[in-house]
Amino acid sequence: MSGVVVVGVGPGIGLAVARRFVREGMSAGLIARSEATVKAAAEELGSTGVLPVTADVTDEAGLRAALDQVVEAYGVPEVVVYNAALIQPDRIGDLTAQQHLDALAVNVVGAITTAAHLAPAMAERGSGSFLITGGMPLPKPDYASLSLGKAGVRAVITLLHQQYGDAGVHAASVTVSGGVSPGSGWDPDDIANHYWRLHTQTPAEWIHEIVI
Repeated sequence: MSGVVVVGVGPGIGLAVARRFVREGMSAGLIARSEATVKAAAEELGSTGVLPVTADVTDEAGLRAALDQVVEAYGVPEVVVYNAALIQPDRIGDLTAQQHLDALAVNVVGAITTAAHLAPAMAERGSGSFLITGGMPLPKPDYASLSLGKAGVRAVITLLHQQYGDAGVHAASVTVSGGVSPGSGWDPDDIANHYWRLHTQTPAEWIHEIVI
């Protein structure tokens, strides 16, 4: 089955995105740090074509091994969604250098590891979408580390497009500019539709960021 991999599955956007793609008949590899979280997501989806895998995105070897499990089960994915983020209030001067590096490891470096592991095979096949959950359309002083991380996400998307776009890989981000909650302006199921929209665009229609 053509499949989606969602890295950073939780009860909000990650689960909603997985549900949206499974509804279209895709298999789904679900990756999260918490075994309880990823198993709950898989049970809610209730599909035989769903594989829950536990991995911490800051553990390069562990993340790569988790991605390999999904590829072994379903083949090279048609869609990769990186949804992991460390969301915490902090201002410049609040964090140590190591704490900034820890935030960057989740917000940006995990996405780079995921792309490095899967994008070459997607490019070799000649198709696929690599989508990242963005945020912070403008930096906010009360969320310094997250603002830096989401700026990094934009750079990663640009670099992936430059490296793999000509080979058929669509790199894009969905920039969520508010708090996610059901029934709000940032309802996770509504947000998930934007990921599907990006994936189904033809190369002539490609856009690289949706801001909602």
